[in-house]
Amino acid sequence: MMTATAEPIRLYGWALVLGASSGFGAATSLALARAGLNIFGVHLDRKSTLPNAERLAADIKILGREAHFYNINAADEEKRAEVAGEMERILRERDELGQVRVMLHSLAFGTLKLFIADPMKEAVTKAQMDMTLDVMAHSLIYWAQEMVGRGLMGRGGRIYAMTSAGGARALPFYGPVSAAKAALESNIRQLAAELAPKGIAANSIRAGVTATPAAQKIPNYEEFAKQAAERNPHRRMTTVEDVAKAIVVLSHPDTYWMTGNVIGVDGGEEIVG
Repeated sequence: MMTATAEPIRLYGWALVLGASSGFGAATSLALARAGLNIFGVHLDRKSTLPNAERLAADIKILGREAHFYNINAADEEKRAEVAGEMERILRERDELGQVRVMLHSLAFGTLKLFIADPMKEAVTKAQMDMTLDVMAHSLIYWAQEMVGRGLMGRGGRIYAMTSAGGARALPFYGPVSAAKAALESNIRQLAAELAPKGIAANSIRAGVTATPAAQKIPNYEEFAKQAAERNPHRRMTTVEDVAKAIVVLSHPDTYWMTGNVIGVDGGEEIVG
């Protein structure tokens, strides 16, 4: 008996990926490019890791898509405005304003410190908390303002932000990031409500434990990852490709009524104790 195979999803236009050079951002950039989108990628890499972004941009071009990458601090107000202005110029020249179909916020730059430490000087500081919340949560708002305010994204747009189960749990050293993830989910809900009249959907993507560069910086990561794999009904951890494929599917025009959610992409990791 012949089995039906799903038709590949085809998307048209552009995507903006914040945190494009590694982890979820890199995998999703490639997956969206395969589906048909040109990519604007924002990343922050030093000389040692810059080749990762260069390879990704080359791979996207091999797929026949455009790749415009910007090595900046995505939380820097002036740099954000410069890149948004450059995106606007590119799309205006092509008569494609409003054609950014997807924006993915996958910025993972924060502090992993205890709130209460002994000695207390080792505890997280106000500056570190402020930075973590600004980069990992509030920068989503400011980039959304640029996208909508400049007319880069219009009806049919999709905004995604990478959250984690840690946003609702207390884990050692994860407090600042947990606070950022909780704020990120709140920001997504507010954006979903405010952007609904414009036909733009916004959702959080709650990935399972995944071996990204950011996750591997969590203290005791190896044991943490081992437990996640054992707990998952599939007996393995989530991969960045698992998440990227889901985002492509969720970006289909028919998902317009899904907004304001925290969508789990974890193989069932959160449904078991």
